[in-house]
Amino acid sequence: MTAALQTYGLGKRYGRRWALSDCTLRIPAGRVVGLIGPNGAGKTTLLKLAAGQLAPTVGGIEVLGHRPATGPAQLSRVSFVAQHTPTYPDLSVAEHLRMGAGLNPRWDAGLARERIGRIGLDPGQRAGKLSGGQRAQLALVMAVAKRPELLLLDEPVAALDPLARREFLQGLVEATAEQELSVVLSSHVIADLERICDYLVVLVGSQVRLAGDVEELLATHHRLIGPPGDLAAVPEEHEVVSASHTDRQSTLLIRTTVPIAGTAWAAGRVGLEDIVLGHMSRSAGLADPPLLEVQQ
Repeated sequence: MTAALQTYGLGKRYGRRWALSDCTLRIPAGRVVGLIGPNGAGKTTLLKLAAGQLAPTVGGIEVLGHRPATGPAQLSRVSFVAQHTPTYPDLSVAEHLRMGAGLNPRWDAGLARERIGRIGLDPGQRAGKLSGGQRAQLALVMAVAKRPELLLLDEPVAALDPLARREFLQGLVEATAEQELSVVLSSHVIADLERICDYLVVLVGSQVRLAGDVEELLATHHRLIGPPGDLAAVPEEHEVVSASHTDRQSTLLIRTTVPIAGTAWAAGRVGLEDIVLGHMSRSAGLADPPLLEVQQ
């Protein structure tokens, strides 16, 4: 199956600074992908490269099997919602939809009207008078009514309150199910990604540090608790991602595909937040965060 997004040694440099470096990644089609990392990790740069708004400095990138933005046909297959969910404040909701119809050959006017009605937007109201959540919903309608195959979202809910964020994500889930979209969603909120994503990419320091199916990541990461500093007792098959220590015990986040039963360490489950923070702190060379216990 053609990948939704594939990169080969991809890099983007601004002056002397590499915003993205040696990025080799394959994101399967038909997935809802969470893209996460600290500020400056390269998330926005990767999404803009995929949307064709930037050109690589080195390496290559393919979107749905083709180079980004190579022509009208390829552009129509991808929708990109940038940060702050841009809309035009002086245009009404209805004028946004007419603009979308004029610019996009695959525009689905019926879908746009249905979604506007479902979320309760007044077609005559100017976008500048809408709340932040309503503007985000309008931007999502504009993106999905284009009938794309790949939807790129760059922190679209970062400035929204919890209720507006939940409503936006619910609308995204509905659109994904109805249209069988591939989605790449950048966010700082791990709980949001855990709620809707089935694939995860972690960027740190302009490079990919972790990528994989969420269920597989949860199944292969574990918490081990044992005597302080006794790392030699950890089997070689267990990759130590991060570790924290007290006078009484050591707590490890490990990644392994082999059974952990029978080790001298007490094993437990971890959540997606622990996995993300463990890999981020490891890559950044930070002190390891405490691991949160997931109840059995």
